[in-house]
Amino acid sequence: MLDPYFSTPFDPDRRLQHQIQERLIEAILAGAWPTHEPLPATRVMSKTIGVSRNTISLVYERLAEDGYLIPLPRRGFFVNDKAVRERLSLRQGGEMNSGLPDPHPFELRNRLKISYVEQENIHKPSDWRRFPYPFVYGQIDPDKTSVTRWRDCVRLAGTAQHAPKWISDLVDSDDPMLVDQIIRKILPQRGFRANPNNILVTVGAQNAIYLAARLFCEDGTRVALEDPGYVDTRNIFLTMGAKISPQAVDSFGMRVTPELADTELVYITPSHQSPTNVTMSLDRRLALMAAAESHDLVIIEDEYEHELNFVGAQKPSLKSLDRSERVLHVGSLSKPLFPGLRLGFISARADIIEELRALRRLMYRHPPAQDQRAMALFLAEGHYDSHIRRLRKTLASKWRTIFSAAETHMPMCEVTPTTGGTGIWVRVPEELDLAELQREAEADGVLLERGDLRFLRPDAHRSYIRLGFGAIAEDKIAPGLKRLGAVIRRLDPKARG
Repeated sequence: MLDPYFSTPFDPDRRLQHQIQERLIEAILAGAWPTHEPLPATRVMSKTIGVSRNTISLVYERLAEDGYLIPLPRRGFFVNDKAVRERLSLRQGGEMNSGLPDPHPFELRNRLKISYVEQENIHKPSDWRRFPYPFVYGQIDPDKTSVTRWRDCVRLAGTAQHAPKWISDLVDSDDPMLVDQIIRKILPQRGFRANPNNILVTVGAQNAIYLAARLFCEDGTRVALEDPGYVDTRNIFLTMGAKISPQAVDSFGMRVTPELADTELVYITPSHQSPTNVTMSLDRRLALMAAAESHDLVIIEDEYEHELNFVGAQKPSLKSLDRSERVLHVGSLSKPLFPGLRLGFISARADIIEELRALRRLMYRHPPAQDQRAMALFLAEGHYDSHIRRLRKTLASKWRTIFSAAETHMPMCEVTPTTGGTGIWVRVPEELDLAELQREAEADGVLLERGDLRFLRPDAHRSYIRLGFGAIAEDKIAPGLKRLGAVIRRLDPKARG
């Protein structure tokens, strides 16, 4: 009776106990086992599916705790008929409601005030791991040591000492331990100090940008954005009704031009500009701050990959140069660690943080408190600093490799010089159709990112691609670029090399 539920192999990447439990629940809810008969003895069940008897015992006990089974002394485990009927009635009730015919079809999409799916976005396939040469940006090759340390901190967060700090709803507050660690461990590296009332924890850096945009933008607000720039940020500001003023970027970062006088807000990624990865020079930073003072501008500083500088000293953040508290400093805690964790922060003057906190409360109150406490412990125990040191060493080697390989295998292309980051910005022959290049490269196992979608200025040269090297193995970089170079030659016979 249970055979159909155990006919497929188990997933080797998941714990057997959890998979057996899931399959037994599925069988129980399907009525595959009669309620008047005990489930197979642990010895029999363990032999049937090829696992230890102890594993089966743990599964049975957990199912009994959850109400699916009833343990009877000297008789075994029986299906809890009452609990199963309750669960089935809930499930069937939902199915009945969802299946009711609609006598008056309602075109709900006609009521939409804006369509987000129609926004122009960067192609980022979720199955990027299946590609032999995934030059994806925004992903990091997992550090096994850091994964282990993170697991330890999650467990520690669940102990009697720490669990009471996050079990209750924090309403609109943040974990004070995490805020303290940001102030002690993160901000000093960026050249400025803050008090707890100057910090708001967010669900990633992009969420911080959205909150700030919501606070400072309305229909018609004039916003200066780097061009090429960060597409998601552009879409955020467009959603708010902003009028975008694209600012050209060169090898020294965003140009500071008289056009800024006609804007109200500047969004900028000075540390490693997105997408070119160039670092804004000190002169440009000082010029931007002077322009902000002169034209009364608000600045949202997104410290993109601040920790990942491989050549020379790190430039001072704009926030460290801010004398009139007009800079909102955005940072990510998870991007260089585990991008899927989605934890970031924003630092600004206290009254602005108070406004941002009130806005955040309307959206999701606060980021998951358990994640905040685990991150606080990860920082406090020195694991974050150790991770960054290992990551910087690994990425510096990849950075040297990808520049060398690009010169060797893609001489028809021009790579923008950088001092760090996790990607390179590559100018390809103008004759290439970037959509076709992306398709053909993917067909050959090379995943890349088109750069043309990142430009707004009509006169800008758009024949660029971005190649991330954070997730790809170092020994795959040169073969991958060799294959990409071959694709470029195939599509553009005039390409040199």
